Amino acid sequence: MKTLFGYSATLAAIAVAAMITGCATHTPGGASNAPSITHESFGATSDGLPVEIYTLRNDNGMEARILTYGGIIQSIKVPDKNGQMGDVVLGYDTLDGYLTNSPYFGALIGRYGNRIAKGHFTLDGQEYTLATNNVPNSLHGGIKGFDKRVWTVVEAKVEDDGPELKLSYTSPDGEEGYPGTLKVTATYTLLAKENALRLKFRATTDKDTVVNLTGHSYFNLAGQGTVLDQVVYINADKYTPVDSTLIPTGEIAPVEGTPLDFRTPTAIGARIQDDNEQLKFAGGYDHNFVINHKMGKLGLDARVTDPASGRVFEIWSTEPGLQFYSGNFLDSTIIGKGGIVYPHRGAFVMEPQHYPDSPNQPNFPSTELKPGQVYHNTIVYKFSTTE
Repeated sequence: MKTLFGYSATLAAIAVAAMITGCATHTPGGASNAPSITHESFGATSDGLPVEIYTLRNDNGMEARILTYGGIIQSIKVPDKNGQMGDVVLGYDTLDGYLTNSPYFGALIGRYGNRIAKGHFTLDGQEYTLATNNVPNSLHGGIKGFDKRVWTVVEAKVEDDGPELKLSYTSPDGEEGYPGTLKVTATYTLLAKENALRLKFRATTDKDTVVNLTGHSYFNLAGQGTVLDQVVYINADKYTPVDSTLIPTGEIAPVEGTPLDFRTPTAIGARIQDDNEQLKFAGGYDHNFVINHKMGKLGLDARVTDPASGRVFEIWSTEPGLQFYSGNFLDSTIIGKGGIVYPHRGAFVMEPQHYPDSPNQPNFPSTELKPGQVYHNTIVYKFSTTE
């Protein structure tokens, strides 16, 4: 294991290329729809680190494209109710967009997904200071979080479950203000027999630290336009109200009687303009929901249906919370893949995770990780269509 984490990005790319060359697209009998994994160059960062893009395909023709930069999901193509394939995540056609103007499109988030109040937390009696990159708070791991790192490819191969890409990143002690050397793997598997992309995190530390990892894909099941007509169900009776800076107040409140009640499937735009303090603070939805299933057990967090395309999206996880964000800060200034303009509320984000600001909220589930412990987090993005 130590050897795997010690690879440089360049050496790992060479090793993986040798491993999959000649077999990535070969399948028994030559079936064109058999699972496969291929890769190619996607440019280089400003400091010269090479970036690659891996394309995973399953039996059904579903395709996911993943960058080594930020572990970004650059594309997910799935069929609509008429069998027409379409890309359902926002992003860029080139690396430059991700380097210069990306609101975490498709990225792996760490060390701490979501916000930490005023960039401070105390652990084992010691106070730690983080960058306040979302004034006045710290957001998504700081100025250069996991979303802006080139991850090392550990392996890329077709397993029994489907094509699999395993990435690793070692975050040194003190990076972005966090204690402990954190070794992380993120494994993407495009499941062979169903249209689902699974993401498994694993992490260990050599010093007491806090960890909250997640994925940050922006979804639009129609492929373009707004998501206001797309219908959401969230498996949660409660949520964590926030203050005007989007930090939880510490209260765990019922969704009943509020615009945050998605226990009955409701269009995103149905209540987003309601005269409600929580919606005004966030400019729409940007809230953590307390998911009903047991923490550590894979269960359904949410389901989204697009009436126009007939696409259905489900997100399953082992995490206790789900951050639902309605693309409030998209504003038609970003031109994405294929020249598509991303409008205000042109996507939704579903982020399974622990609650925001947990290191400062003793009544929330703990995000502490100690030496000898192993952090696990599984997320599954499932796609189907209406009948």
